[in-house]
Amino acid sequence: MTAPPLSPGDADALLFDLGRVVFKIEFDKALACWAGHAGCMPADIAARFVRDDAYKHHEIGAISDEVYFDSLRRGLGIAISDNQFLEGWNAIFAGEMDGIAELLARAAKHLPLYVFSNTNRAHVEYFTRAYAHTLKPFRELYYSSTIGHRKPDAAAFDHVVGAIGVPASRIVFFDDIGENVEGARARGLKAIQINSSRDVADALAALEI
Repeated sequence: MTAPPLSPGDADALLFDLGRVVFKIEFDKALACWAGHAGCMPADIAARFVRDDAYKHHEIGAISDEVYFDSLRRGLGIAISDNQFLEGWNAIFAGEMDGIAELLARAAKHLPLYVFSNTNRAHVEYFTRAYAHTLKPFRELYYSSTIGHRKPDAAAFDHVVGAIGVPASRIVFFDDIGENVEGARARGLKAIQINSSRDVADALAALEI
């Protein structure tokens, strides 16, 4: 997927996904935690985990953690408690992406920074505390579980663009998932697919930030 060319002065705001853009995510840690509590191997449950309707409903705040964990309990075939599910659920956060803190601090001196992440209330509650310093450069944080829409849906991007209050064409959006990048571009944002912090650095350099 070819990123759109960026030039100095092309942006009035920068919009960041969180997972694998700002935070390292290691989902294997969730599987290992759950398997440990259930007395089985992670591979025994890995193939059963799917991002199904319950997952999506959880991400838009339509169902509670307890309802989602009950769905996981049935889908994964493991009889562990809600607290044990929550422990593994939050274990996926593995620190900041390498070099991202310096890039965010630099960018925030020039443009307002925002977050737009598909995430659920349990994760928000966890990383808001655990990574408070990492989130400091952001002016506002938009979560699917708060706004009731998920990327890559058009309504999700329209909501966030409207809330930021600048034209979509003046927002540069960073996300690691191609589907979300395409969804953003379809709504007029300048979207960059991120594989590492180097991609963020290159975009900032092109903007002369």
